Amino acid sequence: MKHCPTCNRVEPDEALVFCRADGTRLVTGSLASDSATMALPTSSRSIELPTQQLQNVPSIAVLPFVNMSADPENEYFCDGLAEELLNALTKIETLRVAARTSTFSFKGKEIDVREIGQKLNVGAVLEGSVRKSGNRLRVTAQLISVADGYHLWSERYDSEMKDIFDVQDEITLAVVGALKLKLLGGEKAAVLKRYTNNAEAYRLYLRGRFFFLQRTPEGLKRAIEHFEQAIELDSEYALAFAGLADCLTFLGFYEINAPAEIVERIREAAGRSLALDDTLAETHTAVAAFKFMYEWDFPASQKEFETAIELNPKYALGHHLSSTNLFVMSPGNAAIEAERRATELDPFTAIYNAALGWYLYLSRRYDEAIEQSLKTIEIAPNHFFAHWVLGLTYGQTAHCDEAVAELQEAATLTSGSQHIKADLGRVYAQMGKRDEALRLLNELMEQAKEGYVSAVNLAKIYVGLGEGDRVFEYLEKACDERSVKLPFFIRDPALDDYRADPRFQGILKRVGLLPE
Repeated sequence: MKHCPTCNRVEPDEALVFCRADGTRLVTGSLASDSATMALPTSSRSIELPTQQLQNVPSIAVLPFVNMSADPENEYFCDGLAEELLNALTKIETLRVAARTSTFSFKGKEIDVREIGQKLNVGAVLEGSVRKSGNRLRVTAQLISVADGYHLWSERYDSEMKDIFDVQDEITLAVVGALKLKLLGGEKAAVLKRYTNNAEAYRLYLRGRFFFLQRTPEGLKRAIEHFEQAIELDSEYALAFAGLADCLTFLGFYEINAPAEIVERIREAAGRSLALDDTLAETHTAVAAFKFMYEWDFPASQKEFETAIELNPKYALGHHLSSTNLFVMSPGNAAIEAERRATELDPFTAIYNAALGWYLYLSRRYDEAIEQSLKTIEIAPNHFFAHWVLGLTYGQTAHCDEAVAELQEAATLTSGSQHIKADLGRVYAQMGKRDEALRLLNELMEQAKEGYVSAVNLAKIYVGLGEGDRVFEYLEKACDERSVKLPFFIRDPALDDYRADPRFQGILKRVGLLPE
C-alpha cells in the first residue's frame, strides 16, 4: 500500500492515483504487470496537463524515486535516476535546483509534497517511481506545483534498460517545457549530454555512486568495485574515473589506507577523468582534491577548484572542498565564506555545516564554532563530525568534561576512528588524566602494528602530554608519509604553543606552506 502525496489517503501499490488541490481524483494507470508483453519502448500520456500554468517558478526539487520492484537492491537505481535528473537540471542557468542531500533527506518519509516544497523553498517538485524486472523498466514521473498541489505534468515510460537514456532525456525536456523555461546557448546540449552509451556501465556507475555516498569503509570499497567494472565496459567513461578517484581519495582522508598505498591509483584515475572530459566540474574536482590532499600543491589545486566552480557554480561539493584548500593555504574569511556558499546551496548537508563549524574553531572563533556545531547536530544528531568539532572546541575553552563527552560520542559513531581517539587522548592529557591518555596512545601504537595509523594522530596525544620532542618527531614522520591530515592539523589551535619553535617552520616548509 502507498499514500497519495496530496491527500495522504492509502492506495494499492499498483494504482497511480493522485488528488488535485480541489479534491479531484486522478487515476493515472496501473503497474500491475511486468510481463514480457510490456511495450518496448513507449511512453503514454497518463493525465492531461491542467489548464493552470506555472508562473515564474525558477526552482525545483527532485525527490528520490520510489522503488516499486520486489528487489530492494534496485534502490540504488531509483536514487541514481533521480540524481541524474537533478544533475541535468542544474545545467540550466535560470533554474534553481535543490541539492541532492536536501531532497534525499525526505526519502521514505510520508510528507505532503507541497510541505516538502515549502521546506526546500522551491516552486515545483518532481517525484516518481521505478519498477524494474530484469532489463525491463516502468518509470513514472510527475511534476507538482508547490503553490496548489496541481500536477503540471505526468508521464509513464515502459522501456528496456538500454533505453534509459532516452527516458531521462524525455523527462528532463518535459520538465523544462512544463516550467516554461528557455534553454540558452548550449544549455540543451549540456542538459542532454550523455557520458556513456553503455547502459550496463551506467548501471554500475549509479551503483558506485550509491555506495560512495554512504561514506563508510565498506561503502567506499564496494563503490570502487563498481566504478572499476563500469570502466571495464567503457574505458572512456570520464565520470566513472572521477568517481573512482574520489573513492580512493577518501580512503586516504579517512585513514583507511596509507597515502603511499593509493597515491598512484588516484593520480591515474583523476588524470584520466580530466583527459577524457575537461568540461565537467566532477573531473576538475577529482584532480583538485588529489593535488590538495596528496601532492600538497595548494595553488594548483585551487585553480582546479575555481575551474570546477566556473563550470558549475551550483556544485556544492566543489565549494566545500575548495574552502578546505583555501583554509589550509590562508586561514580566514575567504574559506569560511566558501563553505557558507556550500551550505546555502545544500543547507541540509551535515558535513558542510559541520565543516563550517570546524573552520570557525580553527579560526579561534570558539563561540561561533559551538553555535554552528550545535546547529549541525540539530540537522543530523548522529553526525560524528559535528560532535568531533564540538569536542575540540570545548577542549580549547577548558570545558573538558563536555569535550570528553562529545569526543566519546564521535568515537562511538565511528567505531573508534583513530583521529578522534587521538583527540580524546590529547584532551585526557590536558585534564591531567595521563593514564587514560597513555592507554589510548598504546592502543594506537598496537593498531599501527596491524595496519595504517597516521603519525599525526600520535603527535596529537604527545601535544596533550606536553612532550615537544615527540610531537616534532611524529610531525616529521607525518611529512615523510605525506599524511593527508597533516595540512589540516598544522592550523589547529592545539599547536599554538609550538609555532615559535624553529622546527615548526621546517614542518610548514615541508608541507609547502610559508611561515605565518
